[in-house]
Amino acid sequence: MDVKIESSWKDALKDEFQKSYFEQIVMFLKHERALGKTIYPGGNEIFNAFDKTPFDKVKVVILGQDPYHGPGQAHGLCFSVQDGVKPPPSLVNIYKEMKTDLGLEPPTGGNLSKWADHGVLLLNAILTVRAHEPASHSKIGWETFTDAVIRKISDQKKDVVFLLWGRFAQDKQILVDATKHHILKAAHPSPFSADKGFFGCKHFSKTNEILSKAGIEPVDWRL
Repeated sequence: MDVKIESSWKDALKDEFQKSYFEQIVMFLKHERALGKTIYPGGNEIFNAFDKTPFDKVKVVILGQDPYHGPGQAHGLCFSVQDGVKPPPSLVNIYKEMKTDLGLEPPTGGNLSKWADHGVLLLNAILTVRAHEPASHSKIGWETFTDAVIRKISDQKKDVVFLLWGRFAQDKQILVDATKHHILKAAHPSPFSADKGFFGCKHFSKTNEILSKAGIEPVDWRL
């Protein structure tokens, strides 16, 4: 199957695209659409995180769970929403921490594409969702694929900073070689947990300190 994805990722993941589980994902999505189901994000944005952050440019990974399931929100980048959409609560808390940590004023919008352009892979573990049904595509094989993505980054790159917010993301640390990469953990930025260890984590400044020490250009977190 010809997957529309940025060329360096297409090369890095070519074996995954040939596996039966990936074919089953494709068949499942085609079946959902045939039934008239609305799926987010749109088909041309499912691999947006990869298209905006080529494999050889990845220096930070932020891991989310699955896409927003409301209309006009999801566009393939975890925690990010499309232009003109009000930032959801978790993203509002990310902005609060960014201001406390770096002194940056929160933007009015919620599009994090600028981070992706600066080498921050905004990866959801599950890449699609049925409208208004959170986690509805959690069992179709996406995590097998995104686990392979994390392993590929771990195996083939060095000094990548993994920001793991919440238990779901932290469970993925077993996929990362901590002897050659950097793992920063905190509570999830959700309003239910942000005050239990996300606020005050200083992950934005810590990430740039780590990158600078490794001789890698820090991330420009301004949006």
